[in-house]
Amino acid sequence: MQLRSSVMPNGPAILFRLWKSYVAPMLRRPAGFQVAALCHRHGPGGIEVLMITSRETQRWILPKGWPMYGTDGGGTALQEAWEEAGVKPRGGKPLKICSYRYDKVLDGGLPLPTDVDVYAIAVEKLYDSFPEAGQRTRRWMSPEAAAAVVAEPQLAALLRALPDLPDGAPSP
Repeated sequence: MQLRSSVMPNGPAILFRLWKSYVAPMLRRPAGFQVAALCHRHGPGGIEVLMITSRETQRWILPKGWPMYGTDGGGTALQEAWEEAGVKPRGGKPLKICSYRYDKVLDGGLPLPTDVDVYAIAVEKLYDSFPEAGQRTRRWMSPEAAAAVVAEPQLAALLRALPDLPDGAPSP
């Protein structure tokens, strides 16, 4: 005689989805911390920041990602700027300028409060060929315009109150 559960006919499938969508992503990465690159240049109208779109939702963001093993925050910011936006830095070490918090939405829709350290990177040039070319749009914007298009309130406030940023030129 075989017993069947009428309460949870798809019990194992539900548990698998719960594991895959909520638990496993939190175990794979350091939860709640990312590093962002605020890529900038000095133009005729003042400072401009490089904004990119996210791959899935196409909302405007800074290049950012999870910390990388074997590198510090500035190194992670440089790597994200290259992979997501094709940035060649002008020189000098990335400068941590601030932090902000937002809700990172994981696979399955679970929001994870995430702190983001932001590093300023002066840009020498943008390459047309880079790892995520064709997956994102990138655009130079004034800090005010960038603040108007981002979804994260703390990032918008950061952009509106952007401090003076060095141009990244090596010291004589």
